[in-house]
Amino acid sequence: MRLLTIIALIWLLAACSTTPTQPTLYERLGEQEGITTIVDNLLYEIGGNDTLLPFFAATNISRFREKLIEQLCQVSDGPCDYTGDSMAQVHAGMDLNDSHFNALVTDLVAAMDEAGVATGAQNDLLARLVPMYDEVMNPDDYINAEPTDTDANRVTR
Repeated sequence: MRLLTIIALIWLLAACSTTPTQPTLYERLGEQEGITTIVDNLLYEIGGNDTLLPFFAATNISRFREKLIEQLCQVSDGPCDYTGDSMAQVHAGMDLNDSHFNALVTDLVAAMDEAGVATGAQNDLLARLVPMYDEVMNPDDYINAEPTDTDANRVTR
């Protein structure tokens, strides 16, 4: 009887020690295929958005698509490295305001909805993008600033 109790205790301890791992944000977004779908949906949304479309008139859309896929993959803990320019470099000279920023966020949410991304994953992605807000909206503050350790580690073109 004592042997059965010990075996049961070992079995219970083993079951407790193997807690299931939570899927990463990358996995919750649908991995590479899901992120690609989100970006493609976003491009479609931007194409119909009169507030944003003028900003993309001279943009190499293929490059934009490729770099945004990389960036969302990296931000969501996927196996990608973002190799594009800094957010300050990309947005310099655009004179963006909050209506532009909000329009892009609205289009991104619509793109994620269309891709079937769960609300929690959408919120987690948006939360990870929030730290880029200041660099996007105030690029001159970053371009003219002295390089930091973070800047030195950033991979650009």
